[in-house]
Amino acid sequence: MSKFTVACVQTNSKPDPAVNIAEVSPMIREAKARGAHFITTPEIVGMFEPDKPAARAKAKLEEEHEVLIAFRGLAAELGVWLHAGSLSVKLADDERLANRSFLIAPDGNIAARYTKIHMFDVQVGDGQVYRESASYKPGEEGVLAETPWGTFGLTICYDIRFPYLYRSLAQAGAKVLFAPAAFTKVTGEAHWHVLQRARAIENGCFVVSAAQCGTHSKGRQTYGHSIIVAPWGEVLADAGEEPGIITAEIDLAKVDEARGKVPSLTHDREFAGPNLYDAALREAGE
Repeated sequence: MSKFTVACVQTNSKPDPAVNIAEVSPMIREAKARGAHFITTPEIVGMFEPDKPAARAKAKLEEEHEVLIAFRGLAAELGVWLHAGSLSVKLADDERLANRSFLIAPDGNIAARYTKIHMFDVQVGDGQVYRESASYKPGEEGVLAETPWGTFGLTICYDIRFPYLYRSLAQAGAKVLFAPAAFTKVTGEAHWHVLQRARAIENGCFVVSAAQCGTHSKGRQTYGHSIIVAPWGEVLADAGEEPGIITAEIDLAKVDEARGKVPSLTHDREFAGPNLYDAALREAGE
């Protein structure tokens, strides 16, 4: 099977997990009704809670997580692959949480887990200071997932700024890369589309990124524009700024086609440096 339909569910998540389950579940059902075989949701889809103590209090261990339980039930009910873009998961051995995505198979079992590696510790000029590392423990390994259509690579949001992660996933066999996000409005307007297209073009991969949108608790604003990008860089679908659903057909033959034209994944070379260039020494042959 080289073709399937993917859907991105774009949400405006709230601080209450029960509210988010109630809002997102009908959207997942609608995506299935539109013919989606694989449905993906944004980062922190289960709880957008900027208040650190409140987020810690509401987070659950994986086996008790009400959003994960609901999503597993939906995947089994609908017979689809369902990607929980990320959930805030309590850890037994750390005061911090894990920002973790889950790929759920059509039987409701968890097929893969990925914990966000790169922490969003920035000050982007929107009046907010973001210190993800204060609340979340970073992951330590890249993750590939096997599906009926082939190998997919899992990442989350800020990871998109670290090309080596995507290259390593593509060189290890990934043909579709996922980057569910809660991009800020400021960074999204400046960088979202170019980063998504760059990762697709560099790796000859489809890039599929479901995103948060709108204004959230404590005035946090996210950019939206969930996106599906083809391996040659074409934008197949863009969700705009409001909650909703986009779909696109994924034809994995396009991956082989793009990589056949520009096989850059096989052209890596070892090189020295970087060293400060010294013209005088180079002219002297030293």
